Amino acid sequence: MQDYINQESLQKFLQASFLEDIGEGDHTTLAAVPAGQQGSANLLIKEAGVIAGLELAKTIFHYHDPDLQVRLLLKDGQSVKAGDIGLLVSGKAASILTTERLVLNCMQRMSGIATKTKELNDLIAHTGAKLLDTRKTTPNFRMLEKWAVAIGGGKNHRFALYDMIMLKDNHIDFAGGISQAIRSTHAYLKKKGLHLKIEIETRSLEEVQEVLDTGGVDIIMLDNMDPQTMEKAVKLIAGQYETEASGGIDETNIVSVAESGVDYISVGALTHQVKSMDISLKALKRHPQTAS
Repeated sequence: MQDYINQESLQKFLQASFLEDIGEGDHTTLAAVPAGQQGSANLLIKEAGVIAGLELAKTIFHYHDPDLQVRLLLKDGQSVKAGDIGLLVSGKAASILTTERLVLNCMQRMSGIATKTKELNDLIAHTGAKLLDTRKTTPNFRMLEKWAVAIGGGKNHRFALYDMIMLKDNHIDFAGGISQAIRSTHAYLKKKGLHLKIEIETRSLEEVQEVLDTGGVDIIMLDNMDPQTMEKAVKLIAGQYETEASGGIDETNIVSVAESGVDYISVGALTHQVKSMDISLKALKRHPQTAS
C-alpha cells in the first residue's frame, strides 16, 4: 500500500461508504434471504485490463463481516482477460449481498484507472519520463484513485494542497508575477517553519527564463507547450530543476512529449476521464440453510 493509505484513512472511508449505501439496513436482503443462509460467490472479470482493488475488496468484506472467507486468486496490478476470476468469497449470503456493490464500485473504477495508467506507461517506457497523476479526482475517493494509479505503474504526484507548493497560473497572476509568487512563498514557508517542495507553472520560454533568473524552486511545470517548445525549455533549464509536462496530454501526443526530455508527465485523464472495468460478483451456489 501507499503511505497515504493506513488503517485510519481506510476506516473513515469504509464507515462513510457503508453509511451511504446501507443506512438503516439492506432491506432487500433482510426481507428475502434467511439470516443464517450460507453461500459463496466469485468475482468475474468481463474484459481485458489491469485488475486493481483486490486487497481493498478483502478489507471491505472483513470490515462488514469478519467471518467471511475471502480467497484472492489474482494480485493487484496483474493483467487479466474476460473470464478470469479475481477472488472467491464465502460465508453468510446476506453479508456477501450487502457488501457486493461497494466492492464492485471500488474495483471497477480502480481497475479502469490502473488499466489506463499501464497503457500510457507502456507508450513512454522507452524514455526516462515518469507518468504522474493529479488532484483531478472524485471527491472523497482520491485515496483509492491514486492507489489505482500506483498499481497501474504510475507515480503519485502531491496528494493534496497541504503536502506541496504548486504555483499555478492563477496563483502567479494574483500574486503579481512569477518572481513575486516565489518570493512570497519562501517568506511564508520560513514564517511557518515548513519544508515543502515548490513547483511553478510556466506557459512560455520567457516565463521559464524568469523562473531561472529568480531561482528557489524544485520543479518547473511546462504547461500546454508543444513538444518542440518543451524540448527547448528542457535544454534551457539544463538540469537545474526537474521538469513536468502538463496540459492536454493523452495517448495521441504523450510519446512526443516524453521524447522532449521532460522528467515527469502529469495526466489528469488518468482519474477524471477513465472508463470503469466491467466486473461482477456472481453467486456460485446456495448452501444448505443453517438458520431461519
